[in-house]
Amino acid sequence: MLGVYWPAFVVTVLVASVYVAWTWVEARGERVLQGEVDAIAAMGELLPPTLHPVIDPSRCIGSGACVRACPEHQVIGLLQGRASLISPMSCIGHGACAAACPAQAIQLVFGTRSRGLELPRIDRDFQTNQPGIYIAGELGGMGLIRNAIVQGAQAARHIVTGSSQLPPRRGKGGALDALVVGAGPAGISATLSLLEAGLSVLLVDQDTFGGTIMHYPRAKVVMTGDLPLPLVGTVKRKTMSREGLVDLWSDIQRRFDVPFKSHQLVHGVEAAADGMWRVRTETDEFLAANVVLALGTRGSPRRLGVAGEELGKVHYRLLEPQEFARKHVLVVGGGNSAVESALSLYDFGGCASVSISYRREQFLRCRSDNRRRIDAAIATGGVRALMSTNVVTIAPGSVKLQNGSGGYQLDNDAVIAQLGGTAPAEVLKSFGIELVTKYGER
Repeated sequence: MLGVYWPAFVVTVLVASVYVAWTWVEARGERVLQGEVDAIAAMGELLPPTLHPVIDPSRCIGSGACVRACPEHQVIGLLQGRASLISPMSCIGHGACAAACPAQAIQLVFGTRSRGLELPRIDRDFQTNQPGIYIAGELGGMGLIRNAIVQGAQAARHIVTGSSQLPPRRGKGGALDALVVGAGPAGISATLSLLEAGLSVLLVDQDTFGGTIMHYPRAKVVMTGDLPLPLVGTVKRKTMSREGLVDLWSDIQRRFDVPFKSHQLVHGVEAAADGMWRVRTETDEFLAANVVLALGTRGSPRRLGVAGEELGKVHYRLLEPQEFARKHVLVVGGGNSAVESALSLYDFGGCASVSISYRREQFLRCRSDNRRRIDAAIATGGVRALMSTNVVTIAPGSVKLQNGSGGYQLDNDAVIAQLGGTAPAEVLKSFGIELVTKYGER
């Protein structure tokens, strides 16, 4: 009789074994996710800098579609059969999670219920309370490259067509039809759209054509999916690295002869005669009927505030790791930019040493893929982690750090400080642009 039932017995054992193994893997995965949630909760309530998801557990059916849709991975995870926000600071406002949810259990919001995010008030055409001044891209709370490109084009279309109540604004007395401030994705998109319509436009930036992307570490993947660009058409790419996007911007600037002026840090925007806007920079003045502010949110780099930071060895961005060959380098910070800089130096492999100093115990303010990579680099000894430390002084050949046990000194040839930047809210207020604080609102 045993021989008769033997195949069924084997199948039962196999199914049971697979179920037990699957259950163990699921439980282990949940423990890891719960550990991340607990660690982030210990930091207090965080304020995501962009649009991010809020999940209604009463509507969630645990399909996991949102988890699979997120391009950043582990912003959302499944805990006890329901979707949960795991790492809010890793979110870049993609919105794929909300679109993928079959139960409409996810809303995309700015800020949290107790911590507000201050943003410029803009209408559906991205125009501010000042007629003719538009804000598109990261400055409006949308950090994703594709979102910025779409917004820049939408703002430009409104400049071209005007509205049913008001005709389009055009330059008078030699003024430009439009001045676009910020040569990142939103600014380039707006400029191309305005050129396509035959308007007189100038694109300006305090730095180079391409915006902050030009300062990202080499080989960093900056976006996934297609890009719909005015004049250019849809650029079809599965993924694009920093170098790929730089090449795209360079090609666009050359092919379309984009009018561009660099080293233009804007200090003021004020009303001028004939309803024009006067835009003042450090070196020039421009008159335009419309102004598109396509700026990032970094503003000026946040300084360390310690003795010795005026030395030439202190940097606030990493362009090419090769310039740090054979040097002892200390990266300061714990966000994505700092971690990616340390990883770029580690991948380069030509530094005498790479260390990273962070005031907290864990890298919880960066994306999960960056955390995994930096943890692996630390485990191999390629990057030295100096957690719960603060820079005290910087000297020509050394840096002094302090932790809970006291101070100690490191041999050091270069410091890369990546502590974020000053928020542009005060600058916008000086332009007369109204701000609104969002407390967990759409």
